[in-house]
Amino acid sequence: MTEVFNFSNDAHLGLVAAVDTSHAVIDVDNAALLTRVGIGGLVAIQGASENDFLIAMIERVTRSVGETFALDDENDTEDLDLADKPIDRVRCALIGTFYKRLGSRDNVFKRGSDSFPQIDRAVNYIDGDNLQRFMGLLGQDLVEEERLKLGCFVNDTSAHAIASGDKFFQRHAAILGSTGSGKSWSVALLLERAAKLKHANIIVLDMHGEYTPLSDPKNGFARRFRIAGPGDLDNPPSDALFLPYWLLNRDQMLSMLLDRSDQNAPNQASRFTHHVRQLKHNHLTEEKQENVAKTFTVDSPIPYKLDQLMEKLKDDNTRKGVGKTGNPVKGDWEGKLTRFISRLEGKLDDRRYGFMFQPAPEMNKYDWLAKQVMSLLCADDENKGVKIIDFSEVPADVLPVVAGVFVKLLYDIQFWMEPSKRTPVSIFCDEAHLYLPIRNDADAVQKAALGSFERIAKEGRKYGFSLVVVSQRPADVSKTILSQCNNYLVLRLTNETDQSVVKRLMPDALSGMIDIVPLLDVGEGLLLGDAILLPSRIRLDKPAIPPDSGTRDFWQEWRDMQPDQEAIAAAVEALRSQTRN
Repeated sequence: MTEVFNFSNDAHLGLVAAVDTSHAVIDVDNAALLTRVGIGGLVAIQGASENDFLIAMIERVTRSVGETFALDDENDTEDLDLADKPIDRVRCALIGTFYKRLGSRDNVFKRGSDSFPQIDRAVNYIDGDNLQRFMGLLGQDLVEEERLKLGCFVNDTSAHAIASGDKFFQRHAAILGSTGSGKSWSVALLLERAAKLKHANIIVLDMHGEYTPLSDPKNGFARRFRIAGPGDLDNPPSDALFLPYWLLNRDQMLSMLLDRSDQNAPNQASRFTHHVRQLKHNHLTEEKQENVAKTFTVDSPIPYKLDQLMEKLKDDNTRKGVGKTGNPVKGDWEGKLTRFISRLEGKLDDRRYGFMFQPAPEMNKYDWLAKQVMSLLCADDENKGVKIIDFSEVPADVLPVVAGVFVKLLYDIQFWMEPSKRTPVSIFCDEAHLYLPIRNDADAVQKAALGSFERIAKEGRKYGFSLVVVSQRPADVSKTILSQCNNYLVLRLTNETDQSVVKRLMPDALSGMIDIVPLLDVGEGLLLGDAILLPSRIRLDKPAIPPDSGTRDFWQEWRDMQPDQEAIAAAVEALRSQTRN
């Protein structure tokens, strides 16, 4: 049996001075060793027997000065003078137990502590060969196919940081960090690792188009789609993605068109619902889909024509009623739908919303939806199962609805699919704070999307559907969604409010680790959760294909790079035409 821990006298740090449930305070008596101790470092506390150690992570190091009696001679007990003496203490969080032998197994590490450290127990600092052997132990139980290599441990750069790929994706995850901390590189690294699997199925909601390099025709490993812009409506390219209005359910559609403060809002919602249900039924009848026509609802994704809906609404808004004497009187709906109709006409005339309200004729056919979903949930001929969806040209006021509609459609397909034939799907929610806000701060449009994502966060695991939430402002992201994440990769966070949110998500024993988050280097992060046995500070590997999100070198470019007048003129025209094409 290989000895994992072989501590010399130089590794002795001190003795346990106090214990508070999941934390221990150590009186340090090896001042020379203390200079090598780092926040996030590991110590081994002698357990109940010689064969086990309590493993703890250092959270805080303090040095103070106290008074003690100084003797001029060891045998001199008459002159007791007081002298100042440095007092060094280390506070650490108990995170697990190491057993030299547990049952029939040798060298086992378990999360949690079966016992508490006793006062005056010896404490050793884990570094060097001891650390390397211990880190190598952590991932040894993972089979090769399940190993997700993310980088190396900061405490021992020769040891690989290995997580469980299954547990990372199946139980939701969050990647949180301030701008410039390495979030996009972390996402690109995860995508790069997953893309090596033959049937990977990942969809990235790319809010700024920064992951476009990952779909490079020569070296890329992903496919790219983009939500169609105003310049794509007349002759849609192959990568343009349309989300026709009939994919929206009743509440999502009304969130964009209905003014709840309008006294006629209930009448407008009622007539809209009535006509949409009838138009969907008519389409099913024309397509001879009798079975579906018996069970569909107004929320079912069934095509209908907007011009026919507009005719019916205008007819309601102008139709006179008939009085008791047979003379025309004001109709039941007359004049009550005017504002609703004008808002709908405004959306129809705005080319920015063309991806939704101006789909090509073939997109209103019954069989179009199945073909579209297949392109999103299946790999292409080159086995590219990672799909990048560029949302950068979607208007900000409908971004939450568009993201919600897109993800809800995929989730609903997964929900209704035969369980034995489901392939797991993971959605990367980049810049999640833009469309997954705190519910109390959300408007009607945002709440319509939030409901879809929160349902996925609560129930998605049962149907093979997971979320990876990526944000630089965790304080602005739905608490319901973040609380459902079981894995966290926390990069540098400088805002105190964001730090406090992350701290509340951590187990009490690990909350002190958040204190080092503002001090993390670019590309460093704390990995915590079910995917890794030991909460760890890791240095992430650099992705082979970096995203287009690098921080610009202002000083250097101001010195060397002259503004391009032609590019500025072209940008003005792109602004006017609302398309980068």
